[in-house]
Amino acid sequence: MAGDRDDEIELPAGRPTINDIARMAEVSKKTVSRVLNKSPFVSAETRTKVEEIISRTGYSPDPQARGLAFRRSFLVGIIFDNPNPQYVVNMQQGILDGLRGSGYELVIHPCDRKSRSYLTDVRHFVERQKLFGVVMPPSISEDEQLARLLEELKCSYIRIASVPLDRPERMIVSYDRRGGEAAARHLVELGHRRIGFISGPPTFRSTHERRAGLEDGLAAAGLSLSPEFVAEGAYTFDSGVACGAALLARAERPTAVFCANDEMAAGLLQAARRAGLRVPQDLSVVGFDDFQVATQVWPPLTTLHTPTRDIGRLAALKLFALEDEAEAPEIDEESLVMRLVVRESTGPAPT
Repeated sequence: MAGDRDDEIELPAGRPTINDIARMAEVSKKTVSRVLNKSPFVSAETRTKVEEIISRTGYSPDPQARGLAFRRSFLVGIIFDNPNPQYVVNMQQGILDGLRGSGYELVIHPCDRKSRSYLTDVRHFVERQKLFGVVMPPSISEDEQLARLLEELKCSYIRIASVPLDRPERMIVSYDRRGGEAAARHLVELGHRRIGFISGPPTFRSTHERRAGLEDGLAAAGLSLSPEFVAEGAYTFDSGVACGAALLARAERPTAVFCANDEMAAGLLQAARRAGLRVPQDLSVVGFDDFQVATQVWPPLTTLHTPTRDIGRLAALKLFALEDEAEAPEIDEESLVMRLVVRESTGPAPT
């Protein structure tokens, strides 16, 4: 049997190279490199095949050539400009889950998209660290200039956004619009007709998608979102307090409010208490994200659960898959679907 297999694969005449191993195994040079570096991002079948050919040929990597081959470091970067620290922490934890056992490490680069030196700073970060790749969460992911810069630098990237913005292999889509629609459907089923909305910053695509979903859900019930029931927040607790106070001070206030994230929903709860309103008897509140704050406030928040940590893990795996399509991870899209978690902050509309 062994002789038959030797006949099937033509062994190199001289000292075997990594190109020879890749040719005989019918894989890319990158896959051979991963096997040599004990990377977990190689299937068991491929690893066994490559290792067997290495053993049969007596191949050993040239340390000098190997050093030249790795023009990039074993570092993955996350670039973000997000006012919600819990989102960033959860995303980082997910990326670390995906990198575990790979030998790669995570480095972070917080930035300010409004800064004049923003793109220059990112360029220096990528070039200085010689990054293997970059994960781009919202709203950084929505920046086409940044995507073009990373392409220019030949740095792989994964974009995370509420809508498709790039080729599928470079994207993880959260479909935030569906979450807004679920929030509307829940409140309408409870009998609410005067429903308000506290948005995030207009520079975030998620703000518009979550509002659009709310409007879709209301329209399905023959309702609409009144402009006087909309307040622009900043994805922060303080903006939730301020926006909540403004909405609840109206002569005809909303009986329910959908907030574009949990931080602002927590701020709205405080504004309701200051206004002497009971939640949910006088006012129902729905958040978005289902981070820790959702269960740390009283009453606990009804909210849209987003699998941020799972998304971060998948982003790391997809980043490696970009380097070798044959080793792309299996993606369980169902695990990324957001779901409504009903808690004590919502109840029937007051009569």
